[in-house]
Amino acid sequence: MKLPSFLFFILLPSSFILDAEPPNIILIFTDDQGYQDLGCFGSEMIKTPHLDRMAEEGLILTSFYAQPVCGVSRGALMTGSYPIRVAEPGNVKELHTVPHPKEITMAETLKEAGYATALIGKWHLAGNPSGPDKSYDPELMPNAQGFDYFYGTPRFNGFTVYVDDTDMRSRIMRNQEVVVEAVESWDYITQDYTREAIQWIEQHQDQPFFLYLSHNLPHVPVGASEDFKGKSEYGPYGDTIEEIDWSSGQIIAKLEELGLEENTLVMFTSDNGPWTEPTHALRGTRNDGKQFIPLDHSGSALPFRGFKMTAWEGGSRVPFIARWPGKIPAGTKSDQILSTMDLLPTFANLAGAPLPKWEIDGRDATDFLLGKTDTSPREDFFYYSGCLLTGVRSGKWKLVLPRPDNPDGTGWWGRLLEEVPVIHLFNLELDPAEQSNLANVYPDVVDSLMERIDWARKELGDIDRVGKGARFFDEGERQLEFPLD
Repeated sequence: MKLPSFLFFILLPSSFILDAEPPNIILIFTDDQGYQDLGCFGSEMIKTPHLDRMAEEGLILTSFYAQPVCGVSRGALMTGSYPIRVAEPGNVKELHTVPHPKEITMAETLKEAGYATALIGKWHLAGNPSGPDKSYDPELMPNAQGFDYFYGTPRFNGFTVYVDDTDMRSRIMRNQEVVVEAVESWDYITQDYTREAIQWIEQHQDQPFFLYLSHNLPHVPVGASEDFKGKSEYGPYGDTIEEIDWSSGQIIAKLEELGLEENTLVMFTSDNGPWTEPTHALRGTRNDGKQFIPLDHSGSALPFRGFKMTAWEGGSRVPFIARWPGKIPAGTKSDQILSTMDLLPTFANLAGAPLPKWEIDGRDATDFLLGKTDTSPREDFFYYSGCLLTGVRSGKWKLVLPRPDNPDGTGWWGRLLEEVPVIHLFNLELDPAEQSNLANVYPDVVDSLMERIDWARKELGDIDRVGKGARFFDEGERQLEFPLD
């Protein structure tokens, strides 16, 4: 049971709410979508006219960061904190973050300010099901974490290319009620979520609302309805994205119909890079020469190196679009660094909501997003693989720390973390694919970034140490899901 909210919140002055009513907020969050998988981010084969229009009428960020894996990414989004800082039940650091019930989420923050809140789609912050009925701890589910309404899946939709490749089946829930025990096809999930989202918007149009539309797709198994199946030049994955684009267009159209678009901030982004796993990364688990996930079932992170679960840019740099007519200048674009962690304090400022009293890593980006300043409040971004600190970016520079092949303590992520024998330094403006190591050319830059690394190790922690700012609500020491040998 949560303690009273006044023990966790403090009121902070809001630069925005002094002269405006709180806006509605809609966050559209896709799963395993690559950086290049939208027309406005460079795709020539996947057609996304609705999101392209959203970009033309709003803002694109080209250096926007999530975390490199699903559950960890959602943990950072909901808490505004690096996952290594977030408290978890029993002090066990899971590879898929499970925020402790006493953590304060984005939804709780907005609900405190009088918002109606809904999650439609994937949650993936309640751990694994247990018991004969395969149930989830109610204290870890959306309704206990600030969402008035939940319709979607407690976890992911699968981990194979096709549903029939495994016995695993996902359930769909409405609040705490199971409405679909076992999903056999994902062809209609986007239509299903879109219908639910539009109905919920209609029901709550007369009060400030926060809608978190968290698509299960394009995570495998992909799916698309008859109107989209077989239509994209990119294949099944492209069909999936093009239907998500349609869904986004339906949301915008409903806002326009209800006269809400000028008081609604809509954002679109992804939880991590595409799951593009080549055979060599499977470390001998397949020997038939085939890709684990075919190219037409996974996206593209170009022009970046890497993909989901890797520590390269393709793992955590994701597309980002924001639209708010009359507030966000149309047709704007920036390469300033921002992250999913920054959305919580930004939404709180816009809503006039209180923030958690403890330290979070998000920074209020209200003025930056509204075009009042060209400078992002985020000075750096730390790359973590589970609890392993792998690097830092500041400005155009990215430093990558040395690491062994398949590092200890990283569990199933480790198969995609190859050896880095020495410190690497990249100029991401000139070398987004991280090919040219400049560490020996700019030792002063390396020294400066290493100071940031030292701060992160002390404050946040690393695979072999606990940061002084890490949160723990249970007794005992920190444990790793996959302990160090």
